[in-house]
Amino acid sequence: MTRALIVEDDPQISELVEIHLKDLDFQIDTAFDGLDGLKKAIDNEYDLFILDIMLPRLDGQEICKKIRSYGNTNPIIMLTAKSEEIDRVLGLETGADDYIVKPFSVREFKARVKAIMRRSFPSHKIAVNDTQTFLEFEGLNIDSDKRIVYKKDKKIELTAKEFDLLLLLAENPGKAFNRQSILNAVWGIEFEGLEHTVNSHINRIRAKIEDSMTSPHYILTAWGYGYRFNEEVSIRK
Repeated sequence: MTRALIVEDDPQISELVEIHLKDLDFQIDTAFDGLDGLKKAIDNEYDLFILDIMLPRLDGQEICKKIRSYGNTNPIIMLTAKSEEIDRVLGLETGADDYIVKPFSVREFKARVKAIMRRSFPSHKIAVNDTQTFLEFEGLNIDSDKRIVYKKDKKIELTAKEFDLLLLLAENPGKAFNRQSILNAVWGIEFEGLEHTVNSHINRIRAKIEDSMTSPHYILTAWGYGYRFNEEVSIRK
């Protein structure tokens, strides 16, 4: 299995990055400060490194330089919270392969990871697999490539954010997401919108895909927490 190391001191960002790397069939290790991250990078073999720039005890650029000094040429993606740091990241020859500026969308992140892995391993030494592109549930089909949803063979019109929110839940049946995690995943890692945005989008999705708004079949409420996709909805084989 392809292995990745995430070094990020914000647990929420680290969790989101981990979720979506797992969607790409990565096995994940995490570290929350620079020295711990460097130790793991040296002691273990990883196919991809995700390094935040601003870290406690040792910054991401120093970790990047140390990784390269040991002769490791596997891809490194730097995360930066400040757009003005881009020139600094590119100007310093740390050996990073790419950078992503926060806030970033989940789809942008996954696309960048897939692209860099294909460039770095052209001989297919590592296979980066997408998540299932066609999800089939009882009465509900979701095509993630074409971004189309069908309910009992009737096409359902969703906005871009409605589709992304539905797909996030449907790709992780049974996993409860709180509202802030949904905001981060669908609207951007550090989206500062109000949490009622999630509620209103959930209500609009339910109005389009559920037979009953009061007794939803697909999108369930995790009371006191957030929402989850019904894991008991059987998937047609």
